[in-house]
Amino acid sequence: MSKVLYINSSVRNSGSLSRQLSGEFVAKLAAQGASVIERDLAAQPVPHLTEEMMGAFFTPADQRSAQAAVAVQVSDTLVDELLAADVLVLAAPMYNFSVPSTLKAWIDHVARVGRTFQYTATGPVGLATGKKAVIFTASGGVYSEGPGAAYDYLSTYLRTALGFIGITEIEFVQAEGVAMGDDAVASAIAKGRASIEALAA
Repeated sequence: MSKVLYINSSVRNSGSLSRQLSGEFVAKLAAQGASVIERDLAAQPVPHLTEEMMGAFFTPADQRSAQAAVAVQVSDTLVDELLAADVLVLAAPMYNFSVPSTLKAWIDHVARVGRTFQYTATGPVGLATGKKAVIFTASGGVYSEGPGAAYDYLSTYLRTALGFIGITEIEFVQAEGVAMGDDAVASAIAKGRASIEALAA
C-alpha cells in the first residue's frame, strides 16, 4: 500500500482549483488503497524558521538542550512524514509569481542537512529519494509558455527545491489562465481532470 503525503497551501477553502484538483487526485489514490496524511498549511501553518530552530538543526541530537529539542520537534515531524511517503502531492497556487509563504516555510523545515540532504566532497546529495511528486498549480495568467514564462518562479523553485533533497520524479498539473473568464476556468478543470485520470491509472 502506497503512502501519500498531501500538502495543501491554498489560503482559499472555496474556489481554489489547486485545492479542488489535488483533492480529486488524492481521493482517487485513497480509493485505490493508498494511505494519506494531509497537512493543510492554510488551516494550520507551520512556523517560520527562527534563530533558535536553525541552531537546533545544526546541533547533534545528543547534544541538544531541552529547549533546543523542543525547537526542532515540528521540523522532525515534518521530515519524518516526508521520508515515510511514497508520493508527495502538493497543492501550490501561484501567489505573486511564486509559492505561498506557508509552503516556503514547510520546505524550510524539510530541507534538513543530514536528514534530507547531505554535503559530500563532490557537492550536495539528496537523501529523500525514491519518491514521486505531483504538484497542482493554479494561476490567473498563463506562465507555462509565452511571455509569462519568464515570471514563473513557482515551478522552477519547486523543481529545484525538491530536486535538491532527492525528489526528481515530478509531474505538474497546471490550471492556468483562470482569471480569464468562465471558459478558461472550465478548460483548466477539464485539462486537470484528464491529467488526473492519466496519473491515477
